Amino acid sequence: MLPHLSSDTIVGFTLNALGIFSVTTWTVVFFKIFQHLRAVFSNRRYMHAFWGASSLSAAYAFRPIDGSAARIAAAGFEVLASHPTAQDLAHSGERRDLLERCLRQQLQRERRALEGGLALLASIGSTAPFVGLFGTVWGIMNALHEITRVGNASLDVVAGPIGDALIATAIGIGVAVPAVLAYNFFLRRMKIVVAELDDFATDFLNLAGRQGFHLGREDE
Repeated sequence: MLPHLSSDTIVGFTLNALGIFSVTTWTVVFFKIFQHLRAVFSNRRYMHAFWGASSLSAAYAFRPIDGSAARIAAAGFEVLASHPTAQDLAHSGERRDLLERCLRQQLQRERRALEGGLALLASIGSTAPFVGLFGTVWGIMNALHEITRVGNASLDVVAGPIGDALIATAIGIGVAVPAVLAYNFFLRRMKIVVAELDDFATDFLNLAGRQGFHLGREDE
């Protein structure tokens, strides 16, 4: 048998939970906005400098390393600068295969960083309406119990408790909508950024192949 809790208690708990969801959503949104703006500007700045360099050897001298594109290039340069006869497992295999593997691994790291917070937004967007509905259902159930207790089903008795309970559902939907919109927006932005980074990694691999997968004597 369900414990008897007042409508105010359950609805209050529900609204507090939805308040936490809302604060969490907007915190993630502002963090993701900062993250994506930083990624866009840093990648644009690095790629502009990279493609303006005279060679991979000149691009290798760029410091400091900042941004997703710069970190992908740094992973590639680490392979190109390593000794071609290294015997450890981390540097075993053909130079092209090793370079491609390192570029892909760094690309996946950047993708995981951009995915941070998206699962939380998706969870809030999918659960907030049900949390609000839970408060509403419990509030209506308690209102019906109160009607049964007093034996009076007039509008004065029913309207107040049920109206208060319905607020929880409305707020739940209000919390879910921004979370869902933010999730879809940042998911699309992540796909665009990752596609650009994937193109950059492919171009880096092709450029390295033209130079025999090494940086040249002047930089060794």
